[in-house]
Amino acid sequence: MSKELMTITAYSDNEFSSETGDSCTVQINPASYTHDHTIEYNKFQPVGSPGTSTWYKGTPPEKVSFDIYFDATGAISTSSLSSLLSSSTSVSDQIDEFKSTCFTYNGSIHEPNYLILSWGTLVFKCKLTSLNISYTLFQSDGTPLRAKLSVAFESSISADDIAAEADNQSPDLTHYIEIKEGDTLPLICYQIYGDSNYYTEVAAYNNILNFRDLSPGTKLYLPPLK
Repeated sequence: MSKELMTITAYSDNEFSSETGDSCTVQINPASYTHDHTIEYNKFQPVGSPGTSTWYKGTPPEKVSFDIYFDATGAISTSSLSSLLSSSTSVSDQIDEFKSTCFTYNGSIHEPNYLILSWGTLVFKCKLTSLNISYTLFQSDGTPLRAKLSVAFESSISADDIAAEADNQSPDLTHYIEIKEGDTLPLICYQIYGDSNYYTEVAAYNNILNFRDLSPGTKLYLPPLK
């Protein structure tokens, strides 16, 4: 059975429905990776109080980081690798392929590509946030023969997915909803905030000029109360 290698596939949207045609398969799987999960809280301690109160602020995107190696010494078996990442390909070309997939600015979307990182049970929708390259072995003329890439990725999901994961009605959080037949902005504000008078702020937040003319299917953001 062939060894499964980590692959990174590029997409042009955060719905991950349109592949750009760029992809990268690592030469050597990471020895380990770190998957960070964090929760942020606002903290308040009244003067003279012996303790601190905390309120949930938000859950930042998850992060994955690891080291990978590219090698051009011929020491790495190429039987399961694409020709582009074979050990006969220069380290510079291998790094260029990685950067083309993960790092380079994509002019059609005005930002670097969205990515799906896939290896074993890890399937991570993300964007590259940092890339550090260390060259560790050279030919006599200074041409790199081996490089270590320390990379970090941050989760990137669509607004629809964020709203689905939240699945709550708290006025302290941002809501993302779709207008249905019969919906009015004052009614929506009453349902979310408990006060219909916030409709002018919501209209301004969504650049709505005529709040009485809401088309079914329109996506609407409702910001948290200040």
